[in-house]
Amino acid sequence: MGADVITVSCDTQFVHLAWQKDEKMLKEVTYPMGADPTGNLASLFGVYDEEKGLALRGTFIISPDGVLLNSEVNFFNMGRNIDELMRKFKANIHLAKKTNEGCPSKWKEEGDKTLVPSPELVGKVFEALQ
Repeated sequence: MGADVITVSCDTQFVHLAWQKDEKMLKEVTYPMGADPTGNLASLFGVYDEEKGLALRGTFIISPDGVLLNSEVNFFNMGRNIDELMRKFKANIHLAKKTNEGCPSKWKEEGDKTLVPSPELVGKVFEALQ
């Protein structure tokens, strides 16, 4: 869909290589896996826990212009949901083309019902989505 996907962790490139070699879920990974063993990048994104020396699980969608569109931060032991990440990604693509619309929480893909924010919509979202 035109995105550049990069994963970054505070592990070294050698740990990434071991994970990719041994973890079956990572066998087909072709995107870059960046190493941030100093935690500098994690600190920049506000997900580094200095006390523990670990990074929280942050997911960030950044526009081609460098604008942060979405961020999600999970605790260390909480997995991420790729379906929800893809929903957000698709919604951002849609909203870049149709800036006057809003994608409700159940919106999944092009063609699903959107809303046009207005004072009349306040308190009437449920009805508008029926």
